[in-house]
Amino acid sequence: MSQADDLVPLKKIGLLGGINSSVAISSLKLAEELGTSKQTASRRLISLENEGLITRSSRTDGQYIMITESGENLLRKEYADYKSIFEREKGYFRFEGKVVSGLGEGRYYVSIPEYLVQFKEKLGFEPYPGTLNLKLDPAGIEARRKLDNLRWTEITGFTSNDRTFGSAGCLKCSIGGYMCAIIVPGRSHYPEDTVEIISEVRLRDKEGLKDGDIITVEVEYNDR
Repeated sequence: MSQADDLVPLKKIGLLGGINSSVAISSLKLAEELGTSKQTASRRLISLENEGLITRSSRTDGQYIMITESGENLLRKEYADYKSIFEREKGYFRFEGKVVSGLGEGRYYVSIPEYLVQFKEKLGFEPYPGTLNLKLDPAGIEARRKLDNLRWTEITGFTSNDRTFGSAGCLKCSIGGYMCAIIVPGRSHYPEDTVEIISEVRLRDKEGLKDGDIITVEVEYNDR
């Protein structure tokens, strides 16, 4: 078997307790775990043993298997590879969007004092009174979906003058080196191809943006 073929049965043995002690695992039991035939499972056990990845012993009550140091090292290497993919200490998501005109409502909502205080405290910057709206292509939409797995900052809703203002979720990001945040209203069904950005500056001026321009949004994360 190739190394990739070794990993599947080895992982199953590990999940059954074969890392720290010898466990009773019959060929039939392993076949059920692998979703294969008893004969195939038996061949895989023989191969793992020949490669020094497991030890097997027969007792009166059945077959006992334990993963060797070499087998454990193989599993640890696979674990480290997956950890580097999914648990990087720091990484970046980047996606592009096309600048489009909004409805002008962002200026009003961003300027409301109860929201403004939260933006400053929770995001670390005072946003320019307005938002930048981006339209995403299919690749951008897919990248945007992955951001839902990150830790968003909650902007809590409130009531003022008998009017209720809803909550929102914010995710810090940057555009052209400027501090920004993606903002999503909490009570609305937001189109997945639209991203609304608040920023410490008026990005249209600082970056010379106009409708139709393509810009890159960068989201730095420490964990998911």
